Amino acid sequence: MPPSTVTKRRARTRARLLEAAFAVFAANGFGHTTIEAVCEAAGYTRGAFYSNFTDLDELFFALYDDRSALIAGQLAGSLATTADEPELTLAQLTERVTRELLLDRDWLLVKTEFLLHAARRPAVARALADHRETLREVCAQRLRELSERGRPLPALLADPDQAARAVIALYDGVTVQLLLDGDTDVARAWLGRLLTAILSPSDSPSDSPTDQDRRDRRDRRDRQGR
Repeated sequence: MPPSTVTKRRARTRARLLEAAFAVFAANGFGHTTIEAVCEAAGYTRGAFYSNFTDLDELFFALYDDRSALIAGQLAGSLATTADEPELTLAQLTERVTRELLLDRDWLLVKTEFLLHAARRPAVARALADHRETLREVCAQRLRELSERGRPLPALLADPDQAARAVIALYDGVTVQLLLDGDTDVARAWLGRLLTAILSPSDSPSDSPTDQDRRDRRDRRDRQGR
């Protein structure tokens, strides 16, 4: 069998294992998932699993990297045209970003469960921190590019690396609330509002919470009336 055929077949096997694992993690929880359950859902043997992953931790990190690459692509795509649109306000820019960002509740649930799993295992926690660092670096680079295009960061977060940490912490907080109430629209609205607040230079005008609250209530009424 030609090497290219073997490579393609292995890639398909890996993709099916990842897809099946995500479904099983979401349904049963990471801590209650076994390799056998993933193999059964994917229609493969344990041998197929071990030819691609050493354990469920490694499989999760492959899922995490896929989602991180997706989010990085969404960030890049939503910000790609801002150089040609200098008239965009920061609020409009953050609304564009939050409209595109991945807010999949099943993935957030799986990721949160794995975080608790990693927190009790120092080696796994270090590996997770390394994977998260890759996403932070992408976020910092995008913020650096925006700053170079004439959209300065606030004095408190003038360092793009520190600003990226704040953005990711904010994203984590909003998504925890999403796990509790399941309202993606509200999560996106809060994410945009808070991003605008922390990234606004101190001399930039911003919407008051009261005005934004009125808009949120009006939007919810409009959706309910459809």
